[in-house]
Amino acid sequence: MAWVATAELASAVSNAGGLGIIAAGNLTPSELKAEIAKTKASTENPFGVNLMLLSPYIEEQVKIVCEERIPVVTTGAGNPGKYMDKLKKAGTKVIPVVASPGLAKRVEKLGADAVIAEGMEAGGHIGKLTTMVLVPQTVDAVSIPVIAAGGIADARGVAAAFSLGAEGIQIGTLFACSRESIAHENFKKRVLSASSLDAVVTGESTGHPVRSLRNSLTKKLLELEAKEASFEEFEKLAIGGLKRAVREGDIKTGSVMAGQVAGLVKEIKPVKEIIEEIYKGAEKIFRNFAEMGVEK
Repeated sequence: MAWVATAELASAVSNAGGLGIIAAGNLTPSELKAEIAKTKASTENPFGVNLMLLSPYIEEQVKIVCEERIPVVTTGAGNPGKYMDKLKKAGTKVIPVVASPGLAKRVEKLGADAVIAEGMEAGGHIGKLTTMVLVPQTVDAVSIPVIAAGGIADARGVAAAFSLGAEGIQIGTLFACSRESIAHENFKKRVLSASSLDAVVTGESTGHPVRSLRNSLTKKLLELEAKEASFEEFEKLAIGGLKRAVREGDIKTGSVMAGQVAGLVKEIKPVKEIIEEIYKGAEKIFRNFAEMGVEK
């Protein structure tokens, strides 16, 4: 969600009753400060920041998050252990994204307050387990809350996640196509037009698999993979791809990172409407279960 999860989207989600997240990504310290200030000016509700631990600015980003007293931080692309004490002392809840029950157990020992179990259905960088098998195994492995992510874009997905033992859900692709998202219209339209098989995975041979929608960039990356190209060759071709797609609308040579649920996203709606529809729908599903004598 780098370049997508900005102050506009984060504040809209928080105002609608969710927990909006700013994607720090590779934002410079001044850029991150500006996003936090814009979000604070747009909502009185809590919001969080996602820290990409491989960012060249990670040290400064952690310092800013602590200074700004951000209540929640989610982390990805690395081990947050180095920064755990500093964040916890600032009163920040730390919620790492995990792709396996084993990793969930490790970050729990480090002091994580919860984990986001993200299945390989998700867009962007992914693991090897699906949400269906990752979530319940992670719930069994840890005593902290588990938030389900990957493959959730409607009430059915939410109901399924809660049935698997999750205590919350994280949504990406659907919100990227919301009215408040600043993603380029070309990006949104490409997601809306996606078929069920358009979300492909590239970079598996490099150990850094990424899910995005099929285009000329993914074709070239898959060709490189077939030739057993080096990680450096992959990086040279892919670098800056997400920004090109999200901000410039280049959906041919840019990286249109989106999950497999792209096939379910058919309309651009306001964030508030999305959240209300999802939770009203999930409540209806559970009421129906209760009437049939089926417990969650």
